[in-house]
Amino acid sequence: MEETVTANPADPADLPFDVFSKACPSRGTLEHVTGRWGSLTLGALHEGSFRFNELRRRVDGVSEKMLSQTLQALERDGLVHREAQPTNPPRVDYTLTPLGYEVAERLLGLIHLMEDRMPSVLEARERYDTGRGGR
Repeated sequence: MEETVTANPADPADLPFDVFSKACPSRGTLEHVTGRWGSLTLGALHEGSFRFNELRRRVDGVSEKMLSQTLQALERDGLVHREAQPTNPPRVDYTLTPLGYEVAERLLGLIHLMEDRMPSVLEARERYDTGRGGR
């Protein structure tokens, strides 16, 4: 009698990638990319290589801790490359990987769309707030 081997459905490696499935590993990466700090960090790195403090100044409002966590998550996902130079003091540069560059290109399309359409968004907010008795 032949034994049937089935894949463990809890193992993400055995699942087709479907971001709408709660077990899909793509959800975590999507969260890293589309979260406030992830998208702004990728957008900034699209401009070129940055040292940590340069990047922190470029992504206005991000704390040192959040930027560090964001860069680690993006590096783990293969979107950011971290290169430590053996100098004194140490120098660390962050750049996009080819995959990170591709993701950043798409994010920048959305970012530019939102910047361009902000007058419409602000008008919609005003109508909404007015209809609700103001805010």
